[in-house]
Amino acid sequence: MTNKDKRTRLVLTLGDPAGIGSEVILKALADPEVTQNCDVMVVGNRTLLTKSYENISKNIENSLALANPVDLSIVDVPIAGEIITGVGNAASGAASFAYMEYAISQTLAGEFDGIVTGPIAKSAWKAAGYNYPGQTELLAEKAGVERFGMLFVGRSPFTGWTLRALLATTHIPLSQVAATLTPQLLTKKLDLLVECLENDFGIKNGRIAIAGLNPHSGEMGQLGTEEIDWLIPWLESERQKRPHLQLEGPMPPDTMWVKPGQAWYGNSVIKNPADAYLALYHDQGLIPVKLMAFDRAVNTTIGLPFVRTSPDHGTAFDIAGKGIADATSMKAAINLAVDLVKQRYRV
Repeated sequence: MTNKDKRTRLVLTLGDPAGIGSEVILKALADPEVTQNCDVMVVGNRTLLTKSYENISKNIENSLALANPVDLSIVDVPIAGEIITGVGNAASGAASFAYMEYAISQTLAGEFDGIVTGPIAKSAWKAAGYNYPGQTELLAEKAGVERFGMLFVGRSPFTGWTLRALLATTHIPLSQVAATLTPQLLTKKLDLLVECLENDFGIKNGRIAIAGLNPHSGEMGQLGTEEIDWLIPWLESERQKRPHLQLEGPMPPDTMWVKPGQAWYGNSVIKNPADAYLALYHDQGLIPVKLMAFDRAVNTTIGLPFVRTSPDHGTAFDIAGKGIADATSMKAAINLAVDLVKQRYRV
């Protein structure tokens, strides 16, 4: 994107065609406030999108709440095999993987400024022969980056405060978390977070809260020794190397989320919530994020050479095709992608 080209070019992947991706995309793109600042290319299947439009139109009162596929720019990717609404299978997994491959290759080629990805089913990818933990890891591999992270961003509808939470580890079993966490890993994640705050959100000299691993951050070694053994020394070292930052922690993992909860819901007593929060494992970060911002949180992959966002929900096979899926998170993902592109490229 150049300064003369004010409209952000986004590519949206449909996600698993058996899930709610088509519905939330059609609902999101019907909102002029979402599309007024961007040009969108949908990667999916035109026939499937049309069938979805016709089916969902029967189940909602206002058909204008859906974008008509006739009016959309669509890259039509053929589907090999039967797609059964609400049931992920090898065919739906192969289709969603193909959508991702197209979006990544064309974005790397400069055709788009960013990618917004619809939800996929990891089980369907596996059934199709693709053994990736998730879309994040595929994006990183195709982009050729080793440093990357999952940052969740949500803007409170009550106060306007923005929640940012980065995961130090992502899609690994809980039994592997302690062995996976190292000072080197956390330094890489902290580097990414600091760069992201400055480049994507315009925040310099930020305040970052970092969680401990054990209950009560180990309670002086009574509930685990990782904090004493290496987490506290690592954090002290980082404070010395980064005196311009305010690094708080390691904080008890439960109470770390009190301030952001108060800031989200509008408690007037709250003072100085952090600019970002670093959680050490998946559920330590995402349980509080989804409690606060389930329909508004956006998953963004940091460390890539392009912007990538995604709604913070899954395929919701159980409600696919019923017309009741909430598109709020998809709208937020598109809006955040536009904001990040404009901030990153200063346009």
